[in-house]
Amino acid sequence: MRCPKWLKNCVFYEIYPQTYYDTNNDGIGDIQGIIEKLDYVKNIGCDAIWLNPWYVSPFNDAGYDITDYYNVAPRYGTNDDAKRLFEEAHRRDMHIIIDLVPGHTSLECSWFKESQKVEKNEYSDRYIWSPYMMWKGDPELNRDEDYYVTGYSQRGAYKTNFYYNQPALNYGYEKPKYEWEQPVDAEGPRATVEEIKNIMRFWLNMGCDGFRVDMASSLIKRDKNYKGIIRLWKEFREMFDKEYPEAILVSEWGNPPIAIKAGFHCDFGLDAGGPYTYDNLVRDCWAWYMPGANKFPPPVFSFEGQGDPKSFFTNYMNHLKETEKKGYISMFSGNHDVHRLAKFLSPDEMKVFFAFLFTMPGVPFLYYGDEIGMNYIDGLSKEGGSLRTGSRTPMQWNDWANKGFSNANPEDLYLPVDNSENAPTVNAQYDDPNSILSKVRELIAIRKKYVPLQANGGINPLYVKSNTYPFVYERNSGKRKIIVVINPTKFNYEIEIPYKAKIISDISSMRVTAKRGRGCIKFKVKAVSYGIFQILDKETNYYVKKKNI
Repeated sequence: MRCPKWLKNCVFYEIYPQTYYDTNNDGIGDIQGIIEKLDYVKNIGCDAIWLNPWYVSPFNDAGYDITDYYNVAPRYGTNDDAKRLFEEAHRRDMHIIIDLVPGHTSLECSWFKESQKVEKNEYSDRYIWSPYMMWKGDPELNRDEDYYVTGYSQRGAYKTNFYYNQPALNYGYEKPKYEWEQPVDAEGPRATVEEIKNIMRFWLNMGCDGFRVDMASSLIKRDKNYKGIIRLWKEFREMFDKEYPEAILVSEWGNPPIAIKAGFHCDFGLDAGGPYTYDNLVRDCWAWYMPGANKFPPPVFSFEGQGDPKSFFTNYMNHLKETEKKGYISMFSGNHDVHRLAKFLSPDEMKVFFAFLFTMPGVPFLYYGDEIGMNYIDGLSKEGGSLRTGSRTPMQWNDWANKGFSNANPEDLYLPVDNSENAPTVNAQYDDPNSILSKVRELIAIRKKYVPLQANGGINPLYVKSNTYPFVYERNSGKRKIIVVINPTKFNYEIEIPYKAKIISDISSMRVTAKRGRGCIKFKVKAVSYGIFQILDKETNYYVKKKNI
């Protein structure tokens, strides 16, 4: 399976529509606001945008509980606004993907209202119903979000995908066990599949460039080894390849080898099943709000130098081998479900992390506001966000009223802005060469300029050891080579790399020492620093030597 060429050198920017930019002064971000900020996103270097759900919804889960898949929620605008956004993005040679939530709807969806009726109708089997008063799903399944809700309808108990107000759509069971569990080829499940295809076609025909798929692995039930779900997504991918070959599918799966095998162009490295996976780069990710989160080992980006880069790279390289030339692993700065970087990292530490993010293979995603180091705000909860809400606050554009997000009264804002003394803004950082924003722009520009740093470039860990820093890796394309040195710790080191090399980018605390030895250049890697070097001698068989200083 091929990937569209535009992905090869692409950097995504995730926008949470509610809190990006409000143009009609109702306190909620809107599509027109996104249109007005397209040039800003393009200036950062991002040429694609992922939009969180913008469909009609009761917003009990911030729009991930959908009432109408075919219409934009009035608080964001209209379908005509959506079409204009696609057109304006394409005019700038940018792409837009939107969130697809195929696993569940809201309780207010007309499909569900019909399905819960006792009388048989077109939508009776659009959802999964048990005639018994079950409160939890089959313990044999490996997904603990598999719950039933009883007492809501005379029809019986409906299965959910996660929250009680998100009834699970019926894609069938790979291995039916009870009489109410339908096989995947039954009429009800097949009707669901065809409806999702129609939804995809509707937005793709309007100008959308693809979808980020929420909970992509959750559709088919009693499918412990994902055989059915892989088969299903291959069917969707076949439609894409035939009808929309330049559109993409990005999965929230967290297991790239399986997701790419299923037909996705990219999979987010979220939760791949171990302490030293993608979750553990800077945070405990999904574990940050779970009991026992403090049992996780220190993250790779550890100021104290206690993380384990080798374990991460071992896992990553295995995944890369399994997905090579089939699809991409997508890592991100953050998203709407996890704490912001600033909760864990200082401004300089964030710059070092961005050097890592934008020099790794695959298609990177930048979460709105991370480019200026926006803070995580404690004590907020909105539309089912709970502890996640603190990462969803309004974008901070300037020091005017409401940080430039909206001209509404502060009490009418979707969420309060960060009014802390150290609240960063775009305006303050835009022309500051030492700002996080300027460093992000620089790093993305470097990624786009040097082919080895792009999605398809090879990677070779050169100096990656357990509980040892800095870590060093090579990116390559043919005979062109780039070396990246990452030191997130408070310690200073000295290393040697090939003699014929020039520095492309570093952080101000790194100092290259012009001590040229036998075929190498020695330089100091100061605390919390990085360096990106272009290898000028393509034939050099180089090595890395390191010592603490």
